[in-house]
Amino acid sequence: MKERRKKTVVSSEELRKKIENKLFSRGVTSPEKATAEQLYHATVYAMKDIISKNRSAFKKRIAASEGKKVCYLCMEFLIGRSLKNNAINLGIYEDLCEILKGYGHTFDEVFSCEADPGLGNGGLGRLAACFMDSLSSLDYAADGYSLCYENGLFRQRLVDGEQVEIPDTWLKDGGAWLYPHPEKSVSVRFGGRIEEVWENGSMKVLHTEYDEVRAVPCDYMVVGAQTDATNIIRLWRAKESYTATKGYSSQGNYIKAMQEKMNAEEITRQLYPPDNHDEGKLLRLTQQYFLVSASLQSIINDYFYTNGSLSNFENKIAIHINDTHPALCIPELMRILMDIYSYSWEDAWSVVTRSVTYTNHTVMPEALECWRIDLFKMKLPRIFSIVSEINERFCADLWKLYPGDWDRISRMAIVSGGQIKMANLSVVGAHTVNGVSKLHSEILKKSVFKDFYKKSQWKFTNVTNGVFHRRWLQSANPLLCELLDEYIGDGYINDPSELGRLEAFVNEGQVLDKLADVKHKNKERFAEYAEKKTGRIIDPNSLYDVQIKRMHEYKRQLLNALKIISIYNDICEDPNSDITPQTFIFGAKAAPGYYMAKQLIKLIYFIGKELEGNPLSKDRIKVVFMEDYNVSMAEMLIPAADISEQISLAGKEASGTGNMKLMMNGALTLGTLDGANVEIFDAVSEENIYIFGLNTAEVEELWRNGYDAREYYRASEKLRLAVDRLYYNLGGENFSHIADYLINSSNNVSDPYMCLADFDSYRYKYAMALKDYSDKKEWNKKSLINIARSGIFASDVSIKAYADRIWHIKPIGKE
Repeated sequence: MKERRKKTVVSSEELRKKIENKLFSRGVTSPEKATAEQLYHATVYAMKDIISKNRSAFKKRIAASEGKKVCYLCMEFLIGRSLKNNAINLGIYEDLCEILKGYGHTFDEVFSCEADPGLGNGGLGRLAACFMDSLSSLDYAADGYSLCYENGLFRQRLVDGEQVEIPDTWLKDGGAWLYPHPEKSVSVRFGGRIEEVWENGSMKVLHTEYDEVRAVPCDYMVVGAQTDATNIIRLWRAKESYTATKGYSSQGNYIKAMQEKMNAEEITRQLYPPDNHDEGKLLRLTQQYFLVSASLQSIINDYFYTNGSLSNFENKIAIHINDTHPALCIPELMRILMDIYSYSWEDAWSVVTRSVTYTNHTVMPEALECWRIDLFKMKLPRIFSIVSEINERFCADLWKLYPGDWDRISRMAIVSGGQIKMANLSVVGAHTVNGVSKLHSEILKKSVFKDFYKKSQWKFTNVTNGVFHRRWLQSANPLLCELLDEYIGDGYINDPSELGRLEAFVNEGQVLDKLADVKHKNKERFAEYAEKKTGRIIDPNSLYDVQIKRMHEYKRQLLNALKIISIYNDICEDPNSDITPQTFIFGAKAAPGYYMAKQLIKLIYFIGKELEGNPLSKDRIKVVFMEDYNVSMAEMLIPAADISEQISLAGKEASGTGNMKLMMNGALTLGTLDGANVEIFDAVSEENIYIFGLNTAEVEELWRNGYDAREYYRASEKLRLAVDRLYYNLGGENFSHIADYLINSSNNVSDPYMCLADFDSYRYKYAMALKDYSDKKEWNKKSLINIARSGIFASDVSIKAYADRIWHIKPIGKE
């Protein structure tokens, strides 16, 4: 194991005194009488003192090294709860457990007082959080930037199968880990008028009649593992400007000021506000500009304060756009350099294009953001003028390369067809563009950005996503870590490739038995958790088939539902058949305005109700929909999973990270050759994964030749019976509209994500997995191999690739 720089260590007694001092300062004179909530807050504030000390030490190391720093902009960071992760990374977890036990509370009782921060929604935010964890743990200097949302996406409840969205007011009780810094506030301007005036032979831009909003930073400290390296995620809250609070001399002024306050605070009220109307679209655009303007002002202010000028900025700062939401940092950096620091256009553009990098996360056309010109120009007039100029200059260059090729130039233009294309802006302004799996990156080059790739092949590369293995093993699966520590040591904590040493024990019966025992105990733990959450009783001896993803048609929860219906049909047809007990576990939220996604949740719920109500199936197969799926629930469920459902239509999923977490915890993948499944297949080989269905080329060919879902419906009896059951009652509800969506669509093509085309292959591979599962020894071998070969999917590996090939940074002290 490589030597790692050690962090400041606190003894158990020092930690105890810190916690007790925090209790006393809050009026709790006897720790033994403290409530779990009081202990939680005292523990957090005691740990924050330790973390702040580490942060100060790391900042000194950064200053001494004069190294390069990454500024990672993302609209969301799904960080999950922090107490356990931070305690493990600080090396105080075991001491903390003993201290709390001495006060009459378990760690889990105290930990339960922490809310999941509503700062993210899905894979994008979870990836960003993993990356920040790895950046700190590997001693890189990096700051994340996002918004401090008052409300998360929503808290999900199911009422008779219908998703009900409840406000997720997490910040009211969940902001204990934040460090407010009002003294570092900046102002952001919206709307108004732009005038260009000439003074002494140079053009000046005047911005008048604008609305001003104050951006107030709250920092979340990202604690590195076994190092004092502590980076921050700077989260911006929107407040009324200082000028808005002046002049309360009349009631009218006061009312106006209060209205301005409410309008300003609306910017960071809600993560991903609905955008199915102009007001929602404007609010999302406002959020995105607010994020990039505040962040860039902060980045430049800090750089100028440290260096006395902006000289060499592009060689000391890497600005990373994680998906297109922060793409406005390109014109905003141009604005700051030209309008405030008097750079020429050419000099400013040179800085931008040597500073900015861009990760694309989707191939779905609807997810490639575009803004209507009228809305954009009204809300951001100066930024619109800069974007227009970037577009004009870029298109002029394209005309020289491709004279007369209007179609190509229109496809590549940033401003075209009455819209501003943020993905195109990102590619034009960034010096490097990457996809997030090998397959995804090839699709970007051959399809989504094929024109850009032909023009600038050197820009494009791949970095496959990864997950923070310390959290998803040490924090989520301590039983598995005990087994790993016993047989391969703890070197994997700092070097995930060390997990590979476990494969030497693939034929050791004792190790396989212990691995099976770990899985069973994790299943028992989840069954207990699920009963508390849902009231449903799960058999830990059943196979746990798990699909935990955002609810979306392309992720094909519907295909999984058809499989379950087909198994149910088999039971009804042959009640005496010998069938492995199976529990199908779903976790997913549907966007509030996404009708079909909500209908799929309802379908899954009523399938579960149907199975529960029939004595033939009740104790043999079960469907459990876990409401309000979040990071904390994932940490309970992922270690318990036997089968990992990764069944998106080939060519639609960019990468996925849930597939990696599940693999790392010993689940076997049942999936298509999509996203990072391709690389998991390469890593574990064919006999340790269950791949089914069409590949990307076959999907494309089938679309070209004309996909007819009814051909598959007519050709497969099991499929036909499963679809037909949707026309009848399932748990007392009729789902004929979903059957029509699959085979009788009148408005669009039936079955747009080819569930029917992949159904027979899917059922066959699932049956193969069931058969293999019945041979526990062989199944445990497959599980062990998946764990042993998962190290390549650690986010440490991803971050080293970004550092070496995209950001060109080195660990602090190793420049």
